Amino acid sequence: MSTRIPAGTAAPRLTLYSALRRIHLGVALIAVCTAGVSLTALGVTALRVYAEHNLHLVARSIAYTLEAPVVFHDQAATGDTLGVIAASEDIARATVFDRDNQVLAEWKRPDPQRFTGLRYAIGELLTTGAAEQPIIHEAQQVGLLRVTADPGNLLHFLLRGVLGLLGCLLLTAVGAHYLSSRMLVHIVEPLRNLMRVAHAVRSERDFAQRTPPAHIEELNALGEDFNGLLDELQTWQNQLQHENRSLAHRANHDALTGLLNRAAFEEILELAVRTAAAKQGYAALLYLDSDAFKDINDRFGHAAGDAVLVAIAQRIRGSLRGSDVVARLGGDEFAVLVASLRAPHDAIQVAEHVLLAMQAPITLPDGSSVGASVSIGLAVFPVHAQGSQALLHAADAAMYGAKRRSGGIWQSAEPCLEAVS
Repeated sequence: MSTRIPAGTAAPRLTLYSALRRIHLGVALIAVCTAGVSLTALGVTALRVYAEHNLHLVARSIAYTLEAPVVFHDQAATGDTLGVIAASEDIARATVFDRDNQVLAEWKRPDPQRFTGLRYAIGELLTTGAAEQPIIHEAQQVGLLRVTADPGNLLHFLLRGVLGLLGCLLLTAVGAHYLSSRMLVHIVEPLRNLMRVAHAVRSERDFAQRTPPAHIEELNALGEDFNGLLDELQTWQNQLQHENRSLAHRANHDALTGLLNRAAFEEILELAVRTAAAKQGYAALLYLDSDAFKDINDRFGHAAGDAVLVAIAQRIRGSLRGSDVVARLGGDEFAVLVASLRAPHDAIQVAEHVLLAMQAPITLPDGSSVGASVSIGLAVFPVHAQGSQALLHAADAAMYGAKRRSGGIWQSAEPCLEAVS
């Protein structure tokens, strides 16, 4: 009963190994069978020629021995002599005729009934028929000897030869199968390695994979070219990843100071506010602005202004914990995010640390020094605002309040925070 493949289901594809194996086995079987048939035909032909030649030799020898009894027309002597000689030769049947073509004596080899048909078939195959030999006395024919070969010994020899031939063919087939399998491994295994590496590169982006050397020159050259392509792809991949990281860094960081830019800082601030709300904790925001940046920029030039901004960024970063976030919001404005506060007034200590770090003068590229104090506005979630943007606006307003008072100080958004002594 045939099995139908459901519609829409692709039939299983034949693997390269299976296809090559079938081809090689087919070729090997055809070659072995052809060789076997050819050798058998040659062997049978050779045996037939040998049997025919041997039969004529035996007939000539018997005819020479029977010359005397046939001349005297002695049937008993002829029969006895014929029986003795024929029994020792490969003869199935022998008949002696006198000069009048009458049967003078006849001998037949006894044969079991079950072998009669087989012997007859072998005799027809290996011999051309009966051999006739004239019996000559004084240059005159006195009788005729007709002998038929007995194929028994030839049958045994032929069977042994066929068995030996089959053994040789079997060994040849096994050797051909082994060599074919080795060759298939040398062909298919490199292709499997190429397939495995290509799949790893396509599905896992593993450009570090490489194909091992192959025994066959063409496949080895193919593998080396494939590895060369992988080397180029890996180089391009690494360069692309480096460029992506560089673009991502430039997209989120200020080019001058290396701090986060406003967009990236606002995302982090939003996440910190949500985390604090979920944990019922506090998050502080410090909004900083340089008090004398415009005067420094106008007096000493933009290069000096850039040096001041870089120094401010470094001092702010150096006065904070590693978990605190610093950003340049634009111009001379900076922001600090302090997450996971134990209490709102802890943010005051952060602001005072920053102010302390800004007290020392900043050295400009020309060797001169300037003071660069900052005003800080302080706002704490959820004391001063319930959202990230509201917290940013509250800190910004507090910073302008500190700048209007005197600058170089910090000021809390309303309600005011007080330092704990």
